[in-house]
Amino acid sequence: MVDHKIDERRESAIESSYTYPVKGGFFQHSRAYIMAAIGFMGIFLFGYDAGLGAGVLALPTFQNEFGLADANGKPVPNLETLQGNIVSILQGGAFFGALFGAPVEDRLGRKKALMIGSVIFMIGGIIQTAAFSSLDQVYVGRFVAGFGVGAMSTVCPTYASEIAPKEIRGRITGLFQIVVVIGVAFSFWINYGVSFMDASAGAMQWRIPIGFQIVPVGIMMLLLPFLRESPRWLAIKHRDEEALTSLAWIRKASEDDPAVRLEMAEITASIKESEAATSGASWREVFRKGNRFRFLIAFVMFTLQQWSGQNSISYYAPIIFKSIGLRGPHTGLLASGIYGLVKIAATSIFIFFGVERFGRKKPLLVGIFMMSGFLWIIGAIFNTNEPDPNATSPSQASIAMAAMIYLYVIPYCFSVGPLPWVICSEIFNNRTRHYGLMITAMSQWLWNFAVSMATPHMVKKLPHGGIFFFFAAINIISFLLALFFLPETKGVSLEAMDIIFGLVTAEEREHDLAAAARGLHVEKDGSEAHTNEVRYDRDRSDKV
Repeated sequence: MVDHKIDERRESAIESSYTYPVKGGFFQHSRAYIMAAIGFMGIFLFGYDAGLGAGVLALPTFQNEFGLADANGKPVPNLETLQGNIVSILQGGAFFGALFGAPVEDRLGRKKALMIGSVIFMIGGIIQTAAFSSLDQVYVGRFVAGFGVGAMSTVCPTYASEIAPKEIRGRITGLFQIVVVIGVAFSFWINYGVSFMDASAGAMQWRIPIGFQIVPVGIMMLLLPFLRESPRWLAIKHRDEEALTSLAWIRKASEDDPAVRLEMAEITASIKESEAATSGASWREVFRKGNRFRFLIAFVMFTLQQWSGQNSISYYAPIIFKSIGLRGPHTGLLASGIYGLVKIAATSIFIFFGVERFGRKKPLLVGIFMMSGFLWIIGAIFNTNEPDPNATSPSQASIAMAAMIYLYVIPYCFSVGPLPWVICSEIFNNRTRHYGLMITAMSQWLWNFAVSMATPHMVKKLPHGGIFFFFAAINIISFLLALFFLPETKGVSLEAMDIIFGLVTAEEREHDLAAAARGLHVEKDGSEAHTNEVRYDRDRSDKV
Protein backbone atom coordinates (compact mmCIF):
# COMPACT_ATOMS: atom_id res chain seq x y z
CA MET A 1 0.00 0.00 0.00
CA VAL A 2 1.03 3.64 -0.42
CA ASP A 3 3.37 4.92 2.31
CA HIS A 4 1.28 7.70 3.91
CA LYS A 5 4.12 8.51 6.32
CA ILE A 6 6.11 9.89 3.38
CA ASP A 7 3.21 12.19 2.48
CA GLU A 8 3.00 13.36 6.10
CA ARG A 9 6.73 14.02 6.22
CA ARG A 10 6.46 16.00 2.99
CA GLU A 11 3.99 18.39 4.60
CA SER A 12 6.30 18.77 7.60
CA ALA A 13 9.25 19.38 5.28
CA ILE A 14 7.43 22.18 3.46
CA GLU A 15 6.38 23.81 6.73
CA SER A 16 9.84 23.64 8.29
CA SER A 17 11.62 24.97 5.21
CA TYR A 18 12.06 28.62 4.37
CA THR A 19 10.08 29.55 1.23
CA TYR A 20 11.91 31.91 -1.08
CA PRO A 21 9.42 34.49 -2.42
CA VAL A 22 9.30 34.37 -6.22
CA LYS A 23 8.94 37.83 -7.73
CA GLY A 24 9.56 38.97 -11.28
CA GLY A 25 9.07 35.58 -12.96
CA PHE A 26 11.69 34.62 -15.52
CA PHE A 27 13.64 37.86 -15.23
CA GLN A 28 14.10 37.52 -11.47
CA HIS A 29 15.66 34.08 -12.00
CA SER A 30 17.13 34.65 -15.47
CA ARG A 31 20.67 34.00 -14.23
CA ALA A 32 19.70 30.55 -12.95
CA TYR A 33 18.02 29.75 -16.28
CA ILE A 34 20.98 30.97 -18.34
CA MET A 35 23.57 29.18 -16.20
CA ALA A 36 21.62 25.91 -16.42
CA ALA A 37 21.22 26.31 -20.20
CA ILE A 38 24.98 26.74 -20.67
CA GLY A 39 25.69 23.70 -18.51
CA PHE A 40 23.11 21.68 -20.41
CA MET A 41 24.82 22.29 -23.75
CA GLY A 42 26.79 19.17 -22.90
CA ILE A 43 23.51 17.29 -22.65
CA PHE A 44 22.70 18.33 -26.24
CA LEU A 45 25.47 15.89 -27.14
CA PHE A 46 23.70 13.18 -25.13
CA GLY A 47 20.65 13.53 -27.35
CA TYR A 48 22.50 14.19 -30.59
CA ASP A 49 24.62 11.05 -30.29
CA ALA A 50 21.55 9.01 -29.29
CA GLY A 51 19.94 9.74 -32.66
CA LEU A 52 23.16 10.02 -34.64
CA GLY A 53 24.13 6.34 -34.60
CA ALA A 54 21.15 4.82 -36.38
CA GLY A 55 20.88 7.69 -38.91
CA VAL A 56 24.51 7.43 -39.94
CA LEU A 57 24.21 3.63 -40.11
CA ALA A 58 21.49 4.08 -42.73
CA LEU A 59 23.78 6.13 -45.05
CA PRO A 60 25.14 4.08 -47.98
CA THR A 61 28.51 5.87 -47.93
CA PHE A 62 29.07 4.94 -44.28
CA GLN A 63 28.04 1.34 -44.93
CA ASN A 64 30.46 1.05 -47.86
CA GLU A 65 33.30 2.87 -46.07
CA PHE A 66 33.23 0.67 -42.98
CA GLY A 67 32.20 -2.71 -44.36
CA LEU A 68 28.54 -2.81 -43.32
CA ALA A 69 27.58 -3.72 -46.89
CA ASP A 70 29.21 -6.06 -49.40
CA ALA A 71 30.39 -5.16 -52.90
CA ASN A 72 26.81 -5.47 -54.19
CA GLY A 73 25.44 -3.08 -51.56
CA LYS A 74 23.74 -5.85 -49.58
CA PRO A 75 23.98 -5.97 -45.77
CA VAL A 76 26.73 -8.18 -44.33
CA PRO A 77 25.57 -11.23 -42.31
CA ASN A 78 26.63 -9.78 -38.94
CA LEU A 79 25.02 -6.39 -39.56
CA GLU A 80 22.92 -6.45 -36.36
CA THR A 81 26.02 -7.04 -34.23
CA LEU A 82 27.96 -4.25 -35.94
CA GLN A 83 25.02 -1.85 -35.57
CA GLY A 84 24.75 -2.66 -31.90
CA ASN A 85 28.50 -2.20 -31.40
CA ILE A 86 28.62 1.21 -33.11
CA VAL A 87 25.65 2.59 -31.22
CA SER A 88 26.37 1.05 -27.82
CA ILE A 89 30.12 1.73 -27.54
CA LEU A 90 29.25 5.33 -26.69
CA GLN A 91 27.04 4.15 -23.85
CA GLY A 92 29.88 1.99 -22.55
CA GLY A 93 32.19 5.00 -22.46
CA ALA A 94 29.47 7.10 -20.82
CA PHE A 95 29.07 4.54 -18.02
CA PHE A 96 32.70 4.97 -17.01
CA GLY A 97 32.51 8.72 -17.61
CA ALA A 98 29.66 8.96 -15.11
CA LEU A 99 31.78 7.07 -12.58
CA PHE A 100 34.65 9.49 -13.25
CA GLY A 101 32.47 12.61 -13.04
CA ALA A 102 31.37 12.29 -9.40
CA PRO A 103 34.80 12.39 -7.67
CA VAL A 104 35.98 15.10 -10.06
CA GLU A 105 33.04 17.41 -9.36
CA ASP A 106 33.34 16.71 -5.64
CA ARG A 107 37.03 17.59 -5.57
CA LEU A 108 37.28 20.36 -8.20
CA GLY A 109 33.76 21.75 -8.30
CA ARG A 110 30.88 21.57 -10.76
CA LYS A 111 32.26 24.21 -13.13
CA LYS A 112 35.70 22.65 -13.64
CA ALA A 113 34.16 19.18 -13.98
CA LEU A 114 31.97 20.46 -16.84
CA MET A 115 35.02 21.90 -18.58
CA ILE A 116 36.94 18.61 -18.26
CA GLY A 117 33.98 16.64 -19.63
CA SER A 118 33.62 18.96 -22.64
CA VAL A 119 37.32 18.70 -23.50
CA ILE A 120 37.18 14.90 -23.41
CA PHE A 121 34.11 14.89 -25.64
CA MET A 122 35.79 17.26 -28.11
CA ILE A 123 38.69 14.81 -28.48
CA GLY A 124 36.29 11.93 -29.14
CA GLY A 125 34.35 13.93 -31.71
CA ILE A 126 37.51 14.77 -33.63
CA ILE A 127 38.64 11.12 -33.65
CA GLN A 128 35.27 10.02 -35.09
CA THR A 129 35.16 12.73 -37.74
CA ALA A 130 38.68 11.90 -38.93
CA ALA A 131 38.03 8.12 -39.20
CA PHE A 132 39.10 6.35 -42.41
CA SER A 133 37.79 2.89 -43.34
CA SER A 134 38.47 1.40 -39.89
CA LEU A 135 35.62 0.68 -37.50
CA ASP A 136 38.22 0.50 -34.72
CA GLN A 137 38.81 4.24 -35.02
CA VAL A 138 35.06 4.86 -34.90
CA TYR A 139 34.81 2.68 -31.79
CA VAL A 140 37.64 4.56 -30.05
CA GLY A 141 36.17 7.95 -30.94
CA ARG A 142 32.69 7.04 -29.75
CA PHE A 143 34.04 5.56 -26.51
CA VAL A 144 36.04 8.72 -25.73
CA ALA A 145 33.10 10.96 -26.66
CA GLY A 146 30.86 8.79 -24.51
CA PHE A 147 33.25 9.15 -21.59
CA GLY A 148 32.96 12.92 -21.85
CA VAL A 149 29.19 13.03 -22.17
CA GLY A 150 28.86 10.49 -19.35
CA ALA A 151 30.83 12.76 -17.02
CA MET A 152 28.63 15.70 -18.01
CA SER A 153 25.48 13.64 -17.46
CA THR A 154 26.50 13.36 -13.80
CA VAL A 155 27.57 16.98 -13.35
CA CYS A 156 24.93 18.89 -15.35
CA PRO A 157 21.83 17.89 -13.34
CA THR A 158 23.79 18.31 -10.09
CA TYR A 159 24.75 21.85 -11.03
CA ALA A 160 21.27 22.80 -12.30
CA SER A 161 19.47 21.56 -9.18
CA GLU A 162 21.91 23.35 -6.88
CA ILE A 163 21.43 26.78 -8.44
CA ALA A 164 17.63 26.60 -8.88
CA PRO A 165 15.04 28.06 -6.46
CA LYS A 166 12.71 25.27 -5.36
CA GLU A 167 9.60 26.92 -6.87
CA ILE A 168 11.05 26.58 -10.39
CA ARG A 169 13.52 23.74 -9.81
CA GLY A 170 11.44 21.27 -11.83
CA ARG A 171 11.42 23.69 -14.75
CA ILE A 172 15.17 24.29 -14.63
CA THR A 173 16.20 20.66 -14.13
CA GLY A 174 13.60 19.66 -16.74
CA LEU A 175 15.59 21.65 -19.31
CA PHE A 176 17.82 18.55 -19.29
CA GLN A 177 15.24 16.54 -21.23
CA ILE A 178 14.32 19.43 -23.55
CA VAL A 179 17.97 19.75 -24.58
CA VAL A 180 18.20 15.96 -25.03
CA VAL A 181 15.23 15.82 -27.41
CA ILE A 182 16.49 18.87 -29.31
CA GLY A 183 19.77 17.03 -29.78
CA VAL A 184 17.97 13.91 -31.01
CA ALA A 185 15.91 15.99 -33.47
CA PHE A 186 19.03 17.74 -34.80
CA SER A 187 20.64 14.38 -35.50
CA PHE A 188 17.56 13.09 -37.31
CA TRP A 189 17.18 16.16 -39.53
CA ILE A 190 20.89 16.46 -40.34
CA ASN A 191 20.92 12.78 -41.32
CA TYR A 192 17.81 13.37 -43.40
CA GLY A 193 19.46 16.32 -45.16
CA VAL A 194 22.69 14.51 -46.02
CA SER A 195 20.71 11.50 -47.30
CA PHE A 196 19.93 13.62 -50.38
CA MET A 197 23.63 14.17 -51.14
CA ASP A 198 24.93 12.52 -54.26
CA ALA A 199 27.01 9.39 -53.82
CA SER A 200 29.92 11.26 -55.39
CA ALA A 201 30.17 13.28 -52.16
CA GLY A 202 31.64 10.14 -50.61
CA ALA A 203 32.72 10.33 -46.99
CA MET A 204 31.51 13.93 -46.70
CA GLN A 205 27.96 12.54 -46.42
CA TRP A 206 28.67 10.90 -43.07
CA ARG A 207 31.40 13.26 -41.85
CA ILE A 208 28.97 16.20 -41.73
CA PRO A 209 26.57 14.69 -39.16
CA ILE A 210 29.43 13.24 -37.08
CA GLY A 211 31.49 16.44 -37.23
CA PHE A 212 28.54 18.68 -36.28
CA GLN A 213 28.70 17.46 -32.66
CA ILE A 214 31.95 19.41 -32.25
CA VAL A 215 30.09 22.71 -32.76
CA PRO A 216 27.89 22.83 -29.61
CA VAL A 217 30.67 21.53 -27.34
CA GLY A 218 32.97 24.22 -28.74
CA ILE A 219 30.41 26.93 -27.91
CA MET A 220 29.97 25.43 -24.46
CA MET A 221 33.72 25.57 -23.79
CA LEU A 222 33.72 29.28 -24.68
CA LEU A 223 30.85 30.06 -22.30
CA LEU A 224 31.78 27.90 -19.29
CA PRO A 225 34.36 30.37 -17.88
CA PHE A 226 31.54 32.88 -17.32
CA LEU A 227 29.54 30.56 -15.04
CA ARG A 228 29.45 30.94 -11.25
CA GLU A 229 30.33 27.96 -9.07
CA SER A 230 27.50 26.17 -7.29
CA PRO A 231 26.88 27.85 -3.91
CA ARG A 232 26.05 24.48 -2.38
CA TRP A 233 29.38 22.96 -3.44
CA LEU A 234 31.17 25.98 -1.99
CA ALA A 235 29.25 25.51 1.28
CA ILE A 236 30.17 21.81 1.40
CA LYS A 237 33.83 22.89 1.18
CA HIS A 238 33.19 25.44 4.00
CA ARG A 239 33.81 28.39 1.71
CA ASP A 240 30.73 30.06 3.17
CA GLU A 241 31.51 33.65 2.20
CA GLU A 242 32.01 32.64 -1.44
CA ALA A 243 28.86 30.53 -1.27
CA LEU A 244 26.80 33.45 0.03
CA THR A 245 28.21 35.75 -2.67
CA SER A 246 27.45 33.21 -5.42
CA LEU A 247 23.93 32.55 -4.10
CA ALA A 248 23.13 36.27 -3.89
CA TRP A 249 24.39 36.87 -7.44
CA ILE A 250 22.32 33.99 -8.85
CA ARG A 251 19.20 35.24 -7.01
CA LYS A 252 19.84 38.86 -8.13
CA ALA A 253 19.81 39.99 -4.52
CA SER A 254 22.06 41.59 -1.93
CA GLU A 255 24.12 39.39 0.38
CA ASP A 256 22.26 41.10 3.24
CA ASP A 257 18.85 40.15 1.86
CA PRO A 258 17.10 38.04 4.57
CA ALA A 259 15.78 35.71 1.85
CA VAL A 260 19.31 34.90 0.67
CA ARG A 261 20.67 34.56 4.19
CA LEU A 262 17.88 32.20 5.24
CA GLU A 263 18.39 30.02 2.18
CA MET A 264 22.09 29.96 3.04
CA ALA A 265 21.22 29.07 6.63
CA GLU A 266 19.18 26.07 5.47
CA ILE A 267 22.09 24.90 3.31
CA THR A 268 24.63 25.13 6.12
CA ALA A 269 22.28 23.52 8.66
CA SER A 270 21.83 20.48 6.41
CA ILE A 271 25.57 20.14 5.80
CA LYS A 272 26.42 20.37 9.52
CA GLU A 273 23.82 17.69 10.34
CA SER A 274 25.34 15.30 7.82
CA GLU A 275 28.91 15.95 8.92
CA ALA A 276 28.00 15.40 12.57
CA ALA A 277 26.25 12.12 11.79
CA THR A 278 29.11 10.61 9.75
CA SER A 279 32.20 12.17 11.32
CA GLY A 280 32.75 14.25 8.19
CA ALA A 281 33.00 11.36 5.68
CA SER A 282 30.39 11.91 2.97
CA TRP A 283 30.68 8.41 1.48
CA ARG A 284 29.36 6.90 4.72
CA GLU A 285 26.09 8.79 4.24
CA VAL A 286 25.18 6.60 1.27
CA PHE A 287 24.47 3.74 3.68
CA ARG A 288 22.40 5.68 6.21
CA LYS A 289 18.77 4.63 6.59
CA GLY A 290 17.36 7.85 5.17
CA ASN A 291 19.62 7.69 2.09
CA ARG A 292 19.55 4.05 0.96
CA PHE A 293 15.99 4.35 -0.32
CA ARG A 294 16.92 7.40 -2.41
CA PHE A 295 19.69 5.49 -4.17
CA LEU A 296 17.30 2.59 -4.79
CA ILE A 297 14.73 4.99 -6.31
CA ALA A 298 17.38 6.37 -8.69
CA PHE A 299 18.53 2.93 -9.85
CA VAL A 300 15.02 1.53 -10.35
CA MET A 301 13.68 4.64 -12.08
CA PHE A 302 16.39 4.65 -14.72
CA THR A 303 16.33 0.90 -15.19
CA LEU A 304 12.65 1.07 -16.02
CA GLN A 305 13.02 4.28 -18.05
CA GLN A 306 15.50 2.63 -20.39
CA TRP A 307 13.22 -0.39 -20.85
CA SER A 308 10.10 1.72 -21.47
CA GLY A 309 10.55 1.32 -25.24
CA GLN A 310 11.30 4.90 -26.20
CA ASN A 311 15.08 4.58 -26.44
CA SER A 312 14.80 1.62 -28.78
CA ILE A 313 12.60 3.72 -31.06
CA SER A 314 15.00 6.70 -30.87
CA TYR A 315 18.19 4.76 -31.53
CA TYR A 316 16.77 2.66 -34.32
CA ALA A 317 13.89 4.85 -35.51
CA PRO A 318 14.78 4.56 -39.23
CA ILE A 319 15.12 0.79 -38.85
CA ILE A 320 11.90 0.43 -36.85
CA PHE A 321 9.89 2.64 -39.20
CA LYS A 322 11.18 0.47 -42.05
CA SER A 323 10.12 -2.66 -40.15
CA ILE A 324 6.53 -1.39 -39.88
CA GLY A 325 6.36 -0.66 -43.60
CA LEU A 326 7.72 2.89 -44.07
CA ARG A 327 10.43 2.29 -46.68
CA GLY A 328 12.41 4.17 -49.25
CA PRO A 329 15.79 5.93 -49.13
CA HIS A 330 14.40 8.95 -47.27
CA THR A 331 11.03 7.89 -45.82
CA GLY A 332 12.37 6.31 -42.62
CA LEU A 333 14.63 9.28 -41.87
CA LEU A 334 11.78 11.72 -42.54
CA ALA A 335 9.47 9.81 -40.20
CA SER A 336 12.23 9.88 -37.55
CA GLY A 337 12.69 13.64 -37.99
CA ILE A 338 8.97 14.30 -37.47
CA TYR A 339 9.12 12.03 -34.42
CA GLY A 340 11.87 14.24 -33.01
CA LEU A 341 9.85 17.43 -33.52
CA VAL A 342 6.87 15.91 -31.70
CA LYS A 343 9.15 15.16 -28.75
CA ILE A 344 10.47 18.73 -28.61
CA ALA A 345 6.98 20.25 -28.62
CA ALA A 346 5.51 17.86 -26.05
CA THR A 347 8.49 18.02 -23.67
CA SER A 348 8.76 21.83 -23.81
CA ILE A 349 5.06 22.38 -23.12
CA PHE A 350 5.14 20.12 -20.07
CA ILE A 351 8.38 21.48 -18.59
CA PHE A 352 7.45 25.15 -18.98
CA PHE A 353 3.77 24.91 -18.10
CA GLY A 354 3.10 21.59 -16.35
CA VAL A 355 5.86 20.32 -14.08
CA GLU A 356 5.40 23.01 -11.41
CA ARG A 357 1.61 22.95 -11.71
CA PHE A 358 0.92 19.21 -11.63
CA GLY A 359 3.99 18.02 -9.76
CA ARG A 360 6.06 14.94 -10.49
CA LYS A 361 4.15 11.84 -9.40
CA LYS A 362 0.74 12.32 -11.04
CA PRO A 363 2.08 13.15 -14.53
CA LEU A 364 4.46 10.19 -14.24
CA LEU A 365 1.62 7.78 -13.46
CA VAL A 366 -0.66 9.12 -16.20
CA GLY A 367 2.14 9.06 -18.76
CA ILE A 368 3.25 5.50 -18.00
CA PHE A 369 -0.34 4.26 -18.19
CA MET A 370 -0.86 5.90 -21.60
CA MET A 371 2.50 4.67 -22.93
CA SER A 372 1.65 1.09 -22.07
CA GLY A 373 -1.73 1.44 -23.76
CA PHE A 374 -0.26 2.76 -27.01
CA LEU A 375 2.37 0.02 -27.10
CA TRP A 376 -0.31 -2.69 -26.72
CA ILE A 377 -2.19 -1.10 -29.65
CA ILE A 378 0.92 -0.89 -31.85
CA GLY A 379 1.77 -4.52 -31.11
CA ALA A 380 -1.80 -5.64 -31.83
CA ILE A 381 -1.88 -3.84 -35.21
CA PHE A 382 1.51 -5.27 -36.13
CA ASN A 383 0.41 -8.77 -35.08
CA THR A 384 -2.76 -8.71 -37.16
CA ASN A 385 -1.49 -6.66 -40.13
CA GLU A 386 2.16 -7.49 -40.52
CA PRO A 387 3.85 -5.24 -43.14
CA ASP A 388 4.52 -6.72 -46.55
CA PRO A 389 8.31 -6.60 -47.19
CA ASN A 390 7.63 -6.34 -50.95
CA ALA A 391 5.13 -3.49 -50.74
CA THR A 392 6.03 -0.37 -52.74
CA SER A 393 4.12 2.01 -50.46
CA PRO A 394 3.02 2.00 -46.79
CA SER A 395 -0.25 0.24 -46.02
CA GLN A 396 -3.01 1.79 -43.91
CA ALA A 397 -1.94 -0.46 -41.01
CA SER A 398 1.65 0.80 -41.25
CA ILE A 399 0.46 4.39 -41.25
CA ALA A 400 -1.69 3.64 -38.21
CA MET A 401 1.30 2.15 -36.39
CA ALA A 402 3.41 5.23 -37.21
CA ALA A 403 0.61 7.44 -35.86
CA MET A 404 0.48 5.38 -32.65
CA ILE A 405 4.26 5.77 -32.23
CA TYR A 406 3.86 9.55 -32.53
CA LEU A 407 1.05 9.46 -29.96
CA TYR A 408 3.07 7.17 -27.68
CA VAL A 409 5.88 9.70 -27.44
CA ILE A 410 3.58 12.47 -26.13
CA PRO A 411 2.96 10.86 -22.70
CA TYR A 412 6.61 9.82 -22.64
CA CYS A 413 7.51 13.51 -22.88
CA PHE A 414 5.56 14.45 -19.76
CA SER A 415 6.50 11.39 -17.71
CA VAL A 416 9.26 8.84 -18.22
CA GLY A 417 11.35 11.20 -20.35
CA PRO A 418 11.97 14.26 -18.13
CA LEU A 419 10.70 13.32 -14.68
CA PRO A 420 13.32 10.73 -13.63
CA TRP A 421 16.00 13.38 -14.17
CA VAL A 422 13.94 16.01 -12.32
CA ILE A 423 13.21 13.70 -9.38
CA CYS A 424 16.72 12.28 -9.05
CA SER A 425 18.23 15.77 -9.26
CA GLU A 426 16.29 16.85 -6.20
CA ILE A 427 15.92 13.87 -3.83
CA PHE A 428 19.55 13.69 -2.63
CA ASN A 429 21.04 15.95 0.02
CA ASN A 430 23.99 18.25 -0.56
CA ARG A 431 26.71 15.85 0.57
CA THR A 432 25.44 12.80 -1.37
CA ARG A 433 24.06 14.47 -4.50
CA HIS A 434 27.17 13.83 -6.59
CA TYR A 435 27.13 10.15 -5.57
CA GLY A 436 23.38 9.92 -6.18
CA LEU A 437 23.56 11.40 -9.65
CA MET A 438 26.60 9.24 -10.39
CA ILE A 439 24.46 6.15 -9.66
CA THR A 440 21.62 7.73 -11.64
CA ALA A 441 23.79 8.37 -14.69
CA MET A 442 25.60 5.04 -14.46
CA SER A 443 22.26 3.20 -14.28
CA GLN A 444 21.00 5.18 -17.24
CA TRP A 445 24.06 4.42 -19.35
CA LEU A 446 24.31 0.79 -18.24
CA TRP A 447 20.77 0.03 -19.37
CA ASN A 448 21.13 2.39 -22.32
CA PHE A 449 24.04 0.21 -23.43
CA ALA A 450 22.04 -2.97 -22.89
CA VAL A 451 19.01 -1.66 -24.78
CA SER A 452 21.04 -0.43 -27.75
CA MET A 453 22.81 -3.79 -27.98
CA ALA A 454 19.59 -5.76 -27.61
CA THR A 455 17.24 -3.77 -29.86
CA PRO A 456 18.45 -4.94 -33.30
CA HIS A 457 18.21 -8.54 -32.08
CA MET A 458 14.84 -7.95 -30.38
CA VAL A 459 13.42 -6.52 -33.61
CA LYS A 460 14.55 -9.73 -35.34
CA LYS A 461 13.81 -12.28 -32.59
CA LEU A 462 10.46 -10.86 -31.37
CA PRO A 463 8.41 -10.77 -34.58
CA HIS A 464 4.69 -10.15 -34.97
CA GLY A 465 4.73 -7.14 -32.65
CA GLY A 466 6.47 -8.97 -29.81
CA ILE A 467 8.94 -6.16 -29.08
CA PHE A 468 6.05 -3.73 -28.47
CA PHE A 469 4.26 -6.18 -26.17
CA PHE A 470 7.49 -6.58 -24.20
CA PHE A 471 7.87 -2.85 -23.55
CA ALA A 472 4.16 -2.50 -22.76
CA ALA A 473 4.50 -5.07 -19.97
CA ILE A 474 7.56 -3.27 -18.54
CA ASN A 475 5.52 -0.07 -18.29
CA ILE A 476 2.84 -1.83 -16.22
CA ILE A 477 5.55 -2.75 -13.68
CA SER A 478 6.77 0.88 -13.69
CA PHE A 479 3.25 2.16 -13.00
CA LEU A 480 2.78 -0.06 -9.95
CA LEU A 481 6.16 0.77 -8.42
CA ALA A 482 5.67 4.53 -8.88
CA LEU A 483 2.15 4.36 -7.45
CA PHE A 484 3.15 2.64 -4.23
CA PHE A 485 6.68 3.82 -3.48
CA LEU A 486 7.45 7.19 -5.09
CA PRO A 487 7.01 10.39 -3.01
CA GLU A 488 5.95 13.75 -4.45
CA THR A 489 8.86 16.23 -4.37
CA LYS A 490 7.29 19.36 -5.84
CA GLY A 491 7.83 22.50 -3.75
CA VAL A 492 10.26 20.92 -1.28
CA SER A 493 13.72 22.47 -0.86
CA LEU A 494 16.76 20.30 -1.55
CA GLU A 495 17.67 20.42 2.12
CA ALA A 496 14.15 19.48 3.29
CA MET A 497 14.31 16.21 1.31
CA ASP A 498 16.10 14.82 4.39
CA ILE A 499 12.81 15.15 6.27
CA ILE A 500 10.77 13.38 3.59
CA PHE A 501 13.11 10.39 3.60
CA GLY A 502 13.39 10.27 7.39
CA LEU A 503 17.03 11.26 7.75
CA VAL A 504 16.08 13.99 10.25
CA THR A 505 12.81 15.08 11.84
CA ALA A 506 11.12 18.39 11.12
CA GLU A 507 11.75 19.43 14.72
CA GLU A 508 15.48 18.69 14.46
CA ARG A 509 15.72 20.67 11.24
CA GLU A 510 13.82 23.60 12.74
CA HIS A 511 16.29 23.70 15.63
CA ASP A 512 19.37 23.49 13.38
CA LEU A 513 17.96 26.02 10.91
CA ALA A 514 17.28 28.51 13.69
CA ALA A 515 20.86 28.13 14.96
CA ALA A 516 22.32 28.58 11.46
CA ALA A 517 20.11 31.63 10.87
CA ARG A 518 21.32 33.26 14.07
CA GLY A 519 24.88 32.68 12.90
CA LEU A 520 24.06 34.67 9.77
CA HIS A 521 22.38 37.42 11.82
CA VAL A 522 18.91 36.81 10.45
CA GLU A 523 15.75 35.52 12.13
CA LYS A 524 13.46 32.97 10.54
CA ASP A 525 10.35 34.04 12.47
CA GLY A 526 8.66 37.02 10.87
CA SER A 527 11.26 37.24 8.13
CA GLU A 528 8.83 36.93 5.23
CA ALA A 529 7.29 40.38 5.73
CA HIS A 530 10.74 41.91 6.13
CA THR A 531 11.96 40.10 3.03
CA ASN A 532 9.04 41.30 0.97
CA GLU A 533 9.78 44.86 2.12
CA VAL A 534 13.44 44.51 1.14
CA ARG A 535 12.55 43.04 -2.24
CA TYR A 536 9.89 45.70 -2.86
CA ASP A 537 12.40 48.45 -2.07
CA ARG A 538 15.00 46.82 -4.32
CA ASP A 539 12.50 46.41 -7.15
CA ARG A 540 11.62 50.11 -6.88
CA SER A 541 15.28 51.13 -6.88
CA ASP A 542 15.96 48.91 -9.93
CA LYS A 543 13.17 50.66 -11.82
CA VAL A 544 14.56 54.08 -10.86
